[in-house]
Amino acid sequence: MTAPLDGIRVLDFTRVVSGPSCTKSLADLGAEVIKIEPPAGDMTRTAQPRVDGIPAYFAQQNTGKRCISIDLTKDAGRDIARQLAQTADVVVENFRPGIMDRYGLDYENLSGTNSGLIYCSITGFGQDGPESDRRAYAPMMHAELGLLDLTSRRRGKGVVNEIASWADLQTGLQAALAIVAALRHREIDGEGQFIDVTMADTMLQMTEWTAVEWAGGEGDGLAIFGPVNAPLVTLADGTQAVIPGDPVSSWKRWMDALDDPSVAGDPLFATAEDRATNRAAMMTVIFDWASAIPTFEDLEELVSAAGLAAGRVRSVSDIPTAEWAVHRGAVVDVGLTEPLLLPLSPVRFSTLDAGTRGRPVHQGADNQTVLNDLLALDDDEIRRLTAEGVLIERPVS
Repeated sequence: MTAPLDGIRVLDFTRVVSGPSCTKSLADLGAEVIKIEPPAGDMTRTAQPRVDGIPAYFAQQNTGKRCISIDLTKDAGRDIARQLAQTADVVVENFRPGIMDRYGLDYENLSGTNSGLIYCSITGFGQDGPESDRRAYAPMMHAELGLLDLTSRRRGKGVVNEIASWADLQTGLQAALAIVAALRHREIDGEGQFIDVTMADTMLQMTEWTAVEWAGGEGDGLAIFGPVNAPLVTLADGTQAVIPGDPVSSWKRWMDALDDPSVAGDPLFATAEDRATNRAAMMTVIFDWASAIPTFEDLEELVSAAGLAAGRVRSVSDIPTAEWAVHRGAVVDVGLTEPLLLPLSPVRFSTLDAGTRGRPVHQGADNQTVLNDLLALDDDEIRRLTAEGVLIERPVS
């Protein structure tokens, strides 16, 4: 099957997570992505563990790309990058504003000779303004855009960091969506585009409580939506499970599940306001009820009959063998001599191909083939550029 972005070439100057996750999405949709790494390599190449010498963390965001390594501080390196940009449909970078300008690789320079170029810049706070020069990483964006404070208040606990780089990953998705939209626009009138995507704007959108907070917050009102009040229970066999929804607002269904007349008639839980006031007592009833349920399958049967749902607490390492994942083919092995499992793709098309393809490669692995194919540089010239430090290749040791 063909892929949605077959024939689209992306020149990828990004590193770490936000940019690479964007271009990985484009690669999964069939784009040819050429990743340009600096002499030191992408920072995530230092991560552990390694499989076949490739860090698994790097592999998740970069498998399926052609990897070349160029020293952009050298004139010859910048010249190669500019030539490659002339062959590209899309350029993506996630440096601070002004960095690409120094190299002559900014949108104005590159679009001057490639008018249909779509150029996406990912930053923390935008291309200009009082905070545009600040370095931006997911943990600080979680802090400054309210996620950590909101999570702390909702949980009634101290502030703790998030375990995943949500700001990076969500920004990468927004950037990929914008690029696909710009490609569609170019089909109509041939016009290229500069796309400015920020982590700050993205966090405002991805935090579903932004508008609620700006409207004054829930206060003492009834919490109908949101995961924080979903009961997390422990069953008789030690299995933990979460039951989505707040019992304060879905008590009738809980009464069907508990099937206990003494609880149904308890004045502590008579109204939603009563249940909100007596939340601790209500949760104790739920916890005690769940602790007598033998297995997760028994729990799921009970709550499903009452119109509720349940999910067992799994480790990430359990997921490749989960029935749904096996049935859907959600996991792909890209290892060479030992397994290296990656997510395939979140999307499936009826007649188009999408998903992780190829295998992760070492730094500069595709220097020769890319420069042979796209710029017609011969092998002697590539060897000379390598000897001069313009091109870098670091095979896995």
